[in-house]
Amino acid sequence: MLRSLLIGLVAGMRSMTPLAAVSLADRTGLLRSNSGPSGLLRHPAVVAGTTALAVGELFGDKMRSAPDRTVAPGIAARLVTGAIAGAAVAPRSQRPAAMAIGAAAAVAASYVTFNLRMKALRRFGQTRSGLVEDAITLLSALAVVGAGSRAKPPTRHHTKVRG
Repeated sequence: MLRSLLIGLVAGMRSMTPLAAVSLADRTGLLRSNSGPSGLLRHPAVVAGTTALAVGELFGDKMRSAPDRTVAPGIAARLVTGAIAGAAVAPRSQRPAAMAIGAAAAVAASYVTFNLRMKALRRFGQTRSGLVEDAITLLSALAVVGAGSRAKPPTRHHTKVRG
């Protein structure tokens, strides 16, 4: 459930990044076999679409005309993507609770990160503060989906050298 909370926090910063991350991670085999999004989210067209929307959101956020993330449509998008991504990184048996945790974390993080961003924006400007937030968002999303990697860690064989 921790991963659901964390991916929800990421959704509070950027609405589409978590959805793109879980779709891409599942498509490439990085999510645990007992979790992962539905077949629809795994579909190549959905992976491409969510990735394109996430990239567009990263660019659009730097524009002065970008709406605040705390307006109703922004909160709604974060609630939905936080819920879907939260469920996707949780074991199937825990999905209902994971959806609620992901959604709640996304909404709460929207307000917290908005306030932090406004402080950073006044000090560093829109583009620089946005680029830092983008880096935090992307690295966080990668860490959350990577934490559920199916891949087995490499095994090391220790041999004694006798001499």
